Amino acid sequence: MSLSKNVQQILNATISSLTTVIPLQTKILAPSLTVQPYEQKELSVLIGLVGDIKGRVILDTTPDIVNTIGQAMFGMTIEGEMIESFTGELGNMVVGNLCTTLEKEDLHLDISPPTVMTGTAKISGFRQAFKLPVQMEDGAIMHILLTIDKDK
Repeated sequence: MSLSKNVQQILNATISSLTTVIPLQTKILAPSLTVQPYEQKELSVLIGLVGDIKGRVILDTTPDIVNTIGQAMFGMTIEGEMIESFTGELGNMVVGNLCTTLEKEDLHLDISPPTVMTGTAKISGFRQAFKLPVQMEDGAIMHILLTIDKDK
């Protein structure tokens, strides 16, 4: 299967996963290619992908967005150390769900444990990267970054 078809499948499964996992109205904005290095500003979770594609999914977000999602899911404020913990779990839920969706389309992927990053960080070392902006109900934007290392 071609790389472009696989990338399209992953982006579509990401959109499906976001709408399944996040119990809020979101608006998926147009994806775009992004260049190295990608700079995350506040808070993100990185989950590696291996299998038919090798790369990473990064949810680049903010503590406010994570708290809003947590409140919608659990009815309570997510703050302090729980922000980072829940960010990792949110990444697991989104990327795990997208892998389950892709399995039905014969695209086989496994994921790594989540790596939560805080503060400013530059991410490089990928062949291609696609940025998918997700607008939350309050207008805040979370970016989903899909990096591709190589075909397998």
